[in-house]
Amino acid sequence: MNVFERYLSLWVALAIVFGIALGTVSPELMRTIAAAELASVNLVVAVLIWAMVYPMMIAVTPSSLKDVARQPKGLAITLIINWLVKPFSMAALAVLFFDSIFAPFIQPADAQQYIAGLILLGAAPCTAMVFIWSQLTKGDEAYTLLQVSVNDLIMVFAFAPIVAFLLGVTDITVPWNTLVLSAVLFVALPLGAGLWTRSRLGSAQRIDRFLTRIKPLSMVGLIATVVILFGLQGRIILDRPMVIAMIAVPILIQSYAIFLLAYGAAYALRIPHRIAAPCALIGTSNFFELAVAVAISLFGLNSGAALATVVGVLVEVPVMLTLVALANRTRARFPKEESPPVVLSSP
Repeated sequence: MNVFERYLSLWVALAIVFGIALGTVSPELMRTIAAAELASVNLVVAVLIWAMVYPMMIAVTPSSLKDVARQPKGLAITLIINWLVKPFSMAALAVLFFDSIFAPFIQPADAQQYIAGLILLGAAPCTAMVFIWSQLTKGDEAYTLLQVSVNDLIMVFAFAPIVAFLLGVTDITVPWNTLVLSAVLFVALPLGAGLWTRSRLGSAQRIDRFLTRIKPLSMVGLIATVVILFGLQGRIILDRPMVIAMIAVPILIQSYAIFLLAYGAAYALRIPHRIAAPCALIGTSNFFELAVAVAISLFGLNSGAALATVVGVLVEVPVMLTLVALANRTRARFPKEESPPVVLSSP
C-alpha cells in the first residue's frame, strides 16, 4: 500500500471536515452540484463513482465470469443477509430506538418518520459503492460483479413488497428510472468500458501497468465523493446534530452486526477471503439513491424519512472504511481457496 492508501481513513476524515465547511461557506456551489440530478441520482457523484468502479471492471476477464457459479456459498450468504435478515433487523432496531429509547427526546410523529426512513435504507442493499470496498479488500472482481448483478435483479421484485409490508403502505411506487439509471451508470457502462480497455491494451503486462497508473485516481474519486456528500448536507449536520446522532445509532449497530454475521458465516463455511469480504460488505452498504428517492416520493423532500436516508449516506463511508480495515487485517484467517468437501472413508 502506498502512503495515500495507508492513511486513507485520515484523508476521509479531513474530507468530511472540508465538505461540511465547504457546504457552509459556499452554499451556492452546493446548490449547483445538487441541481445536477437525474432520477434522484446526482450526476457529479455518479461520475466520481464511475471513475472508482472503472479500474475494477478492467480487472474482470470474460473467462472469469464463467467460473463464478462454481462457488455459490458467497452468493447465498449475500442474498440471505440482504433479503431475509437486513430489512427486518433494521426495522426492529428503528422501532427499538425511536419508539422506546429515544422516545422522550423527540415528537412521536417525527419518530415514525425516522423509522420509515431507516426501513427504506435497510431494504435497499448496495450496488455501486460495493465495487470500491471490494477493490480495497482485494476482492474477486468477477464474483463481486455477479453478486451486485443478482442483487439488482432481486431488488426489482423484492424491494417494493418488503417496504410495503414493513411500512404498512399498500401503494409503493418503485422509481424504475432510478434503478435503471443506476444499473447502467454503475454496472453496465463501467463493465463495457473495462472489457473494451482490456481488449485495446492486449497483454497482461500492459493491463497491469495501466491499472497501476489509474489506481490513485480511484482513491481521489472516493475523497472527492466524500467532500461532495458532506458538503451537500453540511448545513443539516450543523443545524440538527442531535437528531443526526440519534438516527446514526441504529444505522451503526445494524452495519457492524450485519457485517459480522455475514463475515462470520463466510469464515465458518471456509469461503476464500477474496469472496468472503465482498459478500459481507455488500450487505452492509446501502443503495442510498433508491432509499432517498422513495422517501421523498412517499413522505416529501423535507420529511424526517428523507433525512434518515441522508444520514445513511453520511454514515456509510466512515463505517465501511473501518470494515474494510477489519477485513484486510483478518485476511490470513481465511483459506486462499474454498476447502473441498470432507470424504469419510469406511472402516
